[in-house]
Amino acid sequence: MNSDDDLRIAELADALIQSRRHIGPRHLVEPAPDEGQLRELFTAAAAAPDHERLRPWRFLVLGPSARERLAECFAHALRERDADAALDQVAQAREKAFRAPVLILAIADLRAEQPDVPPFERLVSLGCAIQNLLLAAQARGFASGLSSGRALQSAVLRQTFGVHEGEQALCFISLGTATRVKQARGRPAVDEFVAWI
Repeated sequence: MNSDDDLRIAELADALIQSRRHIGPRHLVEPAPDEGQLRELFTAAAAAPDHERLRPWRFLVLGPSARERLAECFAHALRERDADAALDQVAQAREKAFRAPVLILAIADLRAEQPDVPPFERLVSLGCAIQNLLLAAQARGFASGLSSGRALQSAVLRQTFGVHEGEQALCFISLGTATRVKQARGRPAVDEFVAWI
């Protein structure tokens, strides 16, 4: 560290990282980031490592009409997996599309013909972009959570949201204000996952 300012910045960064918690979509309410704040979050996402500047990811912010379409995708995907799904199960599947005030679909682009940047490296880039977005949201006082599920692989979701061949719908990012405080869970000790060789 070169100065007290550098030390303070490091401490703030550490506090931000350590204070982030996953909050499930059903526990997120308004207020949530508005369009201007979302643009700031996506600017943070764009600072992710990106070998060869492929930008191997994109995000879809799902507004009200997109949420309606997503609800139908969830219901359809459930019926595809389980033709005998009860009406209440289908209703619960639909309801998932409306839980958090802001819902974003993260898509990995694995199509580029670039042997120096294999698919796993592109997925790492998207992971970094998502983490940047989550930390930028945390810094602004918003809570967040990631969710996935088998519906992300469904043909109907891919078609509805224009997920192309060679792209992967990876996860949903939910943003809002937490309705509950989530306790910190234990983190692994450094020596459990780092070898000094």
